Amino acid sequence: MRLLTWSALSAAERADVLRRATADAGPEVRASVADTLTRVRREGDVAVRELTARFDGVELDDLLLEAGTAAELVAAVPAPLRAAITEAADRIRAFHEEGMQRDYTVETAPGVVCQRVVRPVRRVGLYVPAGSAPLPSTALMLGVPAQLAGCPEVVLCTPPGPDGRPDPTVVAAAAECGIDRIYLAGGAQAVAAMAYGTETLPACDKLFGPGNAWVTEAKRQVSTAEGGPGIDMPAGPSEVVVIADRGADPEFVAADLLSQAEHGPDSQVLLLTDDRELAEAALEQVLAQVEELPRADIARKSLAASRVVVTEDLAQAVGISNEYAPEHLILALREPEAWLARIETAGSVFLGDWAPETLGDYCSGTNHVLPTAGAARYTGGVNVASFQVAMTVQRVSPAGLAAVGPCAVALSEAERLHAHQRAVTRRLARQDDGRGGAS
Repeated sequence: MRLLTWSALSAAERADVLRRATADAGPEVRASVADTLTRVRREGDVAVRELTARFDGVELDDLLLEAGTAAELVAAVPAPLRAAITEAADRIRAFHEEGMQRDYTVETAPGVVCQRVVRPVRRVGLYVPAGSAPLPSTALMLGVPAQLAGCPEVVLCTPPGPDGRPDPTVVAAAAECGIDRIYLAGGAQAVAAMAYGTETLPACDKLFGPGNAWVTEAKRQVSTAEGGPGIDMPAGPSEVVVIADRGADPEFVAADLLSQAEHGPDSQVLLLTDDRELAEAALEQVLAQVEELPRADIARKSLAASRVVVTEDLAQAVGISNEYAPEHLILALREPEAWLARIETAGSVFLGDWAPETLGDYCSGTNHVLPTAGAARYTGGVNVASFQVAMTVQRVSPAGLAAVGPCAVALSEAERLHAHQRAVTRRLARQDDGRGGAS
């Protein structure tokens, strides 16, 4: 992890600081994913099982987790951990309920009533990674809003462990959300199976969930294919930016950086500060604390692509962060609320010294499935609306047509779309000759 001074960097060097580590793997990842998607689309379950054997080292007879096995796994989760899962789910549910979409009706002109009605996505596919660590929290972050949205069918894919079973905590979290269709598949092959359908897995209308570069690329490719599913967002390797001032605690700052660095070797963390002493102290803490971590090897690989940057002032640090558009942003500042209004792009923001990003990952209530790779410039994290579609409805009476029809006639004439125009004028003419019609 290098310490740099922003004012001393050239434009090219600055761009390199803000460049995601995963950009190097682009062509290789794209080609590998395309091959996987093609195989699964052609061969179905056979391809999924073969790819699972190759990448996860497990031979599976059945991709669907049996109900009895699921119950067995849930029962094996210690009671205190099950209680923590329920506690986290309750907070996530409370936060997401507050922001749910609603139906509404507006009379836009006398006799013209417009509505928006909200419906759940019919079948959704949730991807819960395992990799080097199981993520029951992701099952909650996806399962709770899907449940609140009322999605009729929810499919969950997660990689099997060495014993051919999923992690028990993931199954327990899924059960907390009422999900009972769990399939044993990971990586790009799981995305392909949920996108195209196989003999066992149904094709889904929309896919959700974070993952590594292969999972993220698979989601991108299936969503751009003709007839492919929708996706939540690019939710790839984890990242965090910490903006810290002189009063920040170097120990806390380092711990926050490492909490994301340990996710995976392609994760990226950045510290932006206007105080060189704080930068040096935090870097020293990072190097000391990483030695204490069980996942130190993973964190060190992530740190190799990470930076500590000294800025001229906090305004410059905020500007850099807005350009980077991080998944997570921690404002380790004395007056964080005063700076919040200047934050334009971030997936989730954490204010002050006592708001570690870890709480957002697990149990504060906000969602941790967030945009990565700069996607926070144009989208936010998963919420209940992500699992819904909003339809508009209009009801027009003869009086309403008379009120707004001339507007449509003028605009369709300007666009030279005369069939559009005549769909209105024929009705207006019917009214003029006294034949009216039903309301």
